[in-house]
Amino acid sequence: MPKTENQLLVIFGASGDLTARKLVPALYKLYKDDHLPEHFVVLGVARSFMTDEQFRNRVALESKYLDDSEAFIEAFSEKLFYEDLHKKYDVSYRELNERIQNLNTVYQCNNNFIFYLSTPPSLFEAIAKNLTAEGLNDERLGWKRLIVEKPFGYSLDTAKALNEGLHRYFKESQIYRIDHYLGKETVQNILVTRFANSVFEPLWNRDYIDHIEITNAESGGVESRGGYYDKSGALRDMFQSHLLQLVALIVMEPPLSADPEEIRNEKLKALKSLRMMTDPEVLERDTIRGQYLSSMIDGERVNGYREEEDVDPDSITETYAAVKFFVDNWRWADVPFYVRTAKRMPTKVTEVVIHFKSPHHQIFKNSNINKDNKLIIRIQPDEGILLKFGVKVPGQGFKVERGNLDFYYSGLGDSHIMEAYERLLLDAMQGDATLYARADEVEAAWRFTDPILNYWKSPKAKVYGYSAGVWGPEHANELIEGTHEWRNPGRNLADDPGYCVIDC
Repeated sequence: MPKTENQLLVIFGASGDLTARKLVPALYKLYKDDHLPEHFVVLGVARSFMTDEQFRNRVALESKYLDDSEAFIEAFSEKLFYEDLHKKYDVSYRELNERIQNLNTVYQCNNNFIFYLSTPPSLFEAIAKNLTAEGLNDERLGWKRLIVEKPFGYSLDTAKALNEGLHRYFKESQIYRIDHYLGKETVQNILVTRFANSVFEPLWNRDYIDHIEITNAESGGVESRGGYYDKSGALRDMFQSHLLQLVALIVMEPPLSADPEEIRNEKLKALKSLRMMTDPEVLERDTIRGQYLSSMIDGERVNGYREEEDVDPDSITETYAAVKFFVDNWRWADVPFYVRTAKRMPTKVTEVVIHFKSPHHQIFKNSNINKDNKLIIRIQPDEGILLKFGVKVPGQGFKVERGNLDFYYSGLGDSHIMEAYERLLLDAMQGDATLYARADEVEAAWRFTDPILNYWKSPKAKVYGYSAGVWGPEHANELIEGTHEWRNPGRNLADDPGYCVIDC
């Protein structure tokens, strides 16, 4: 395990929901599991007035997200402090710097500082500029790192402007763009499944793979995020960031080593190899956008998207997005990729499905089973891996049934699986940028996404309605070539009726 050096974590936007719901609970678990360095403190920074004691009560002592003995939580809370910025982020940070330097000296943090920007992106450059004005980007004494939350822009132009603004004050090596999806163990396991197993590595190409599908489904609606979501939509909110990162891990070539920059270099090449979709006919044929309508779910009426709080009643923002695309390189030539993301689906689930080609010579033609083998990598929930293959049914003849070979992370016994923010925060503390997006990766993802968004602005682009609680618009399966259809997963990984299970 890499050594975690003494350090100070400064959280901007510390009065917000993310700090109380995700960041402090993640730090608390790292504290419980003895992953924090001996000298470590957190300074919350925001525009709301709070004392240190009030901040500790809010995010730790009275938190519903921490569960343990009061004495243990109290000991952790003593590492938490708070500084008020007096209503504005774009002000002199002289007083803030004095507080940072005082905590650094008293708690022996060795001038190692992380600045976590849990704020709207519009404030990133101003905060970076004001930190720099106080010399808080200077690494001559101790390292300095900047963590920024998504969204990383709303288009290629805004992403470039955001990156250029940050690069005026911090080097790229200092900037960590956090994507909590990459912190999930099952996402990271895509690399291990591919590159550490001779069972799969030779098959991971166009010769053996028919097509690949990725589904990200949420059972809930936009809830309290209507104001943000109506300006964003499913393609910006999920596809451009989380799902294209998954695509990059599937598509990328083997890196020279497990070095963070080698992995990120290959992810960048993968994103650059996605075939650009600029032809209006292709965009019309190979993209689908939809919006959920009111429906009855479990005997209760749920709102349609246009009825949600802070949503324009005439909105055409998509809550369902499905895209078919290709990758222009030798490994993936002519292999279609199908990616969909949506709200108000029948269940909450994210998974990758690798569809292998059927054998060229079909011996058991009378079998009524769909004989293509599938490798399913479940990101959430019921995290695990499922391999579907044909097995002989006992008895005379050669009747073939589908069998499942499955592995579940829950079966690892006492092994603690870190939550995404735990893993990502610890990585940043240790200077490991493997699971963080680099500036050129972000821009490459936007370069692919922008033409789709621009086409969807045209009057020709349709928005299809779908009832809340179903798997999207009626014609969604028409996107997929041949006789294949979307795999509509259940909450449990092995959800087919009448299957044969061979446990790992």
